[in-house]
Amino acid sequence: MCSVVGIYGNENASKLAFYSLFAMQHRGQEAAGISSSDGTHIHTIKDRGLVTQIFKEEHFKILKGHMAIGHTRYSTAGDDSILDAQPVFARYGLGEISIVHNGNLVNAREIREDLIKRGAIFQSNMDTENLIHLIAKNYEKNTLKERIIDAVKKIKGAFSLIILSRSKMFAIRDPFGFRPLSLGKIKSGGYIVASETCAFELVGAEYVRDIKPGEMVIFENEEIKSEMIFEPTPKQCIFEYIYFARPDSNVFGKNVYSIRKQMGRELAKELPVDADMVVPVPDSGVAAALGYSQESQIPFEMAIMRNHYVGRTFIEPTQEIRDLKVKMKLSPIKHKIEGKKLVVIDDSIVRGTTSRRIVRMLKEAGAKEVHMRIASPATTGPCYYGVDTPTKEELIASKMSVNEICKYIEADSLAYLSIEGMVRAVKDKKENYCFACFDGEYPIL
Repeated sequence: MCSVVGIYGNENASKLAFYSLFAMQHRGQEAAGISSSDGTHIHTIKDRGLVTQIFKEEHFKILKGHMAIGHTRYSTAGDDSILDAQPVFARYGLGEISIVHNGNLVNAREIREDLIKRGAIFQSNMDTENLIHLIAKNYEKNTLKERIIDAVKKIKGAFSLIILSRSKMFAIRDPFGFRPLSLGKIKSGGYIVASETCAFELVGAEYVRDIKPGEMVIFENEEIKSEMIFEPTPKQCIFEYIYFARPDSNVFGKNVYSIRKQMGRELAKELPVDADMVVPVPDSGVAAALGYSQESQIPFEMAIMRNHYVGRTFIEPTQEIRDLKVKMKLSPIKHKIEGKKLVVIDDSIVRGTTSRRIVRMLKEAGAKEVHMRIASPATTGPCYYGVDTPTKEELIASKMSVNEICKYIEADSLAYLSIEGMVRAVKDKKENYCFACFDGEYPIL
């Protein structure tokens, strides 16, 4: 769950990339970087930290040119090292190239071992670096476009890619379209490609369309061209709607806030509870809680306050830090909840520790009952396509029943939205989405 952005045909390309990454900071907080091209050379600046911590005004004097790509990192492959920050830049036979990638490659180790046998020297542990070597070592093809097509046909898994050369930009989605990628037109000139449309609003761009699963869009000579390089078989990540994306974004052609709210409505239809108020776990549970409240006619209250200076707990690397951040991040409004029966809405339960701390916190604050309702099915399997749930052992629902989880988190009751309820909320064909973390049916391994 990283964010990627590409700007083409605007003299303020690197600054627009910066603002776009700022808008998508929620997708990754470990590192960030930008590469720009002035037509002669590609310039790159990247570092660990938040976007606003890394980039200063003087950096934009270096990041010259009318094209730029950018990335914020949330590690699912590689290490927490500056070497594993993106963009990945290299000089090779055809010139210079820089790549940003959102997703995970399921055959990365196999490709890496083969490349090492052929003499490749890797500088990082990222699966993305495989693409650099596949492109650079393809001596049979004479153009970058041909080399890119050959390279992406060798990789398997989830990839929304933006590739920058000195004169062109390429945007590519895997045939399943696991990770989002949208195209917009910038009012001050040029085009933008980004993981989420929330980036468009900040830079003054209008949404044009999504890059299609299996499509490559080429930006060259102030024009854009499209080519389908895979047969599309959509399996878009449903977790984008549940948790990852910003509520004001349109992802896979649909508004995230509206879908989360509808998930709450479906949750109320499927899993009613006798309660005095509906309380969201902020911020990711708010839209679903509003939907639950409206459908059930139980009053909605923001009875848990969030400290917005604390980042997302799910994407923290260790359990100890996650536990500490829950305490720092959330606090109850005692006079609202004392003696009340609460239905608490959250987007998901992954490890269970956060939910247990929330239930304890509410009961210590005087809640009479705490009923947990989750606006997604139970997460029972790991994701191999860009979500940091690498083993079943980390997933509480893979080893406990609903009743056992309820007892563990110390709630009075616990229930999850069904897959069918989620499909009704999305109002689309079930086969267009990946539910592997819920049903174990992986599109590719």
